[in-house]
Order: sequence, then structure tokens, then C-alpha cells
Amino acid sequence: MSDELAAIILGIVEGITEYLPVSSTGHLILASELLGYDAQKWALFNVAIQPGAILAIVVLYWRTFMEVLTGLFSLDKGALAFVRNILLAFFPAVVLGLAFSDIIDVMLENAVIVAWALIIGGVAILLVERYAKPQPVDGVAAVTTKQAIMVGLVQCLAMIPGVSRSGATILGAMSFGIDRKTAAEFSFFLALPTLSGATVLQMYKHGGAMTSDMAGLIAIGFVVSFIVAVIVVKAFLAIVTRYGFAPFAWYRIIAGAAALIWLGQVG
Repeated sequence: MSDELAAIILGIVEGITEYLPVSSTGHLILASELLGYDAQKWALFNVAIQPGAILAIVVLYWRTFMEVLTGLFSLDKGALAFVRNILLAFFPAVVLGLAFSDIIDVMLENAVIVAWALIIGGVAILLVERYAKPQPVDGVAAVTTKQAIMVGLVQCLAMIPGVSRSGATILGAMSFGIDRKTAAEFSFFLALPTLSGATVLQMYKHGGAMTSDMAGLIAIGFVVSFIVAVIVVKAFLAIVTRYGFAPFAWYRIIAGAAALIWLGQVG
């Protein structure tokens, strides 16, 4: 398989899974393992194509970002609350991400951790769907300071590959009383600083592995992940509104179990 085709496949995986509660990092690790890719060679690529998925949110929610930006200049309370909540939820990931970056790098090379995290996360989603009692919240700006901090702390669980950043933040938000739609949008907006920060950190640490060939592959993955993410985010909100998160939970459990079998951990 050519490197260009591999870049397209991984770009599709990133675009599909980044905003679904199924773990994009976990799927990229499993995809690399399944297709026999050199995990170290593609580690930089897997992180560097994330801005493609980030750009998808900017494009889809450009009106919201413009309203917040213009509101900041006029010191609008809603705009200030929006930014406050995103920053509060982002801060814990900054602290823990820098403190445990070496441990996180080691876990990123372990497909077995991913498989177990998929299963455990699937069970957690089913439990939250059954027992959480979220209440309607009028957008991200209406989220309380306490709720924003708690969502930020839960997001840190996603440093374990396979947990899913979007899954942790969305289900965590629901557990703290935030309705599904607002929880999903909070997760989308929180992805911008979180994924951008993770990308910058990894590029700083592993930028020496960048070559002209790898830069070309990253460009391919970036474009593919952007296009796919735009399509997936729209479909995701429609599915969640109608069916909830249970379909994703069962997918995680099945995928994790299949990965354990394939990795020789079961049977």
C-alpha cells in the first residue's frame, strides 16, 4: 500500500472519529496496527492532521464564532461567558498534558490499552444514558463555572488513548446536568484549543521527524479529515437527537472486543 493511500485512509478515520464518542486517537492507533504501519513513523502524522478536523468546526459554526468575537469587543456578557467556559474547561488539559506528556506518549503506542478503553467507555456511555438527568441549557454561555471546570477535568481522561475526548466531555457534561445538544456543542468548541494545543506540543516534541514527504502526506490527511469531519458532525447531531448515544456505546464495545481478539488478548 502506498503512503498516499495510507494518508487518505487515516485522514478518513480522523474525520469520522474526531467528534464521535469513539476515540479518534484510538482508532488511528488500531488502524496503524491493523494495516501494519510503522506506529512511530505515523505518530506525527496522526497528530498533525487534527487541524483539518478543527477547521471543520470553524466552518460549520462560523456565525457563532463571529458573534462571540464581535461580542468580546462590546464586552457582551454572553460572549464573555462563552470564552470563560471554554478556557476554564481547557485549563486542566494544559496542566496535566504538560505534566504527563511522556507517559501519554508511551500509552499512544499500546493498542491493548485502546481496546480496553473502548469497551470500558462504551459501558460508561450506557450508564450515563440510563441514569443522567440533564436539563435544558441555553447554549455554552449559560453553562455554569462549576460545570465548565468539571467538564475540563473529565476531558483529561481522554489522555488515555481510546477513552475519546468528545465522549468524555459530552457524557461528562450530561452527567453534570447539561442537555445533549449543548453538551455536544460545548465539546466541539472545546476541541479547538485542546486539539490545537496538543498539535503544537507534539509538533514541538517530534517536529524533527518532519520531512518533505511527510509534509505532503500530512497535507493529504488534513484535507481528507476536514471534508469528512464536516459531513460527520452534521450527521452526528441528527443521530444523537433521535437515538441518543447508545449506538456509539455498542459500537465501542464490539470494536474493543474485536480488537482484543485480533491482538491475541482473548481466546
